[in-house]
Amino acid sequence: MTRPGRRDVSASTVPCPSPAAMSRLTQQYETDGFYGIGVLNSERETNVGTLWRSAFILGAAFIFTIGRKVEKQSSDVTRAWTKIPLFHYASFDEFRENLPFATKLVGVEMTPAAEPLVSFEHPTRAVYLLGCESTGLPEPVIAACHSLVVLPGHFSLNVAVAGSLVACDRVNKLKVRLPERIFPDEV
Repeated sequence: MTRPGRRDVSASTVPCPSPAAMSRLTQQYETDGFYGIGVLNSERETNVGTLWRSAFILGAAFIFTIGRKVEKQSSDVTRAWTKIPLFHYASFDEFRENLPFATKLVGVEMTPAAEPLVSFEHPTRAVYLLGCESTGLPEPVIAACHSLVVLPGHFSLNVAVAGSLVACDRVNKLKVRLPERIFPDEV
């Protein structure tokens, strides 16, 4: 018996899913991937602050530093430190041991083996690693990367600019959703 205004949904009209179907995850998410971006042996703290800001604006899940620990910076005017985490690793080995599961490590480096960014297909789950401007990524780190990309030009870009360009390329190619700005009068 049903109450007025309610539809009768008896066991005979609702198909019962099989146990196999019930055991599969059927949730759907806006995106299946994420990315993080960071710097090995950063020379200037302001570069990390600027990269943090760009990473937040361009939808990164996190940023990181390897070798040199950095705190929040005045160059981060969006207060990105309140929105995405900064992880620090003392060494590349420690960083590699803590890469998220099934994530591809993409080195950003000026080397003949690197694929031009313009033709690069970004992995759904990626961590982008930049070296410091003066020395780049060491050979053992390059060898550990799943992919290498190179930006246009024959000179090294500022590390925050290079990271921002890679993140922007990812956003444009994968069409990911970016954080939205909420103005005080909208809350």
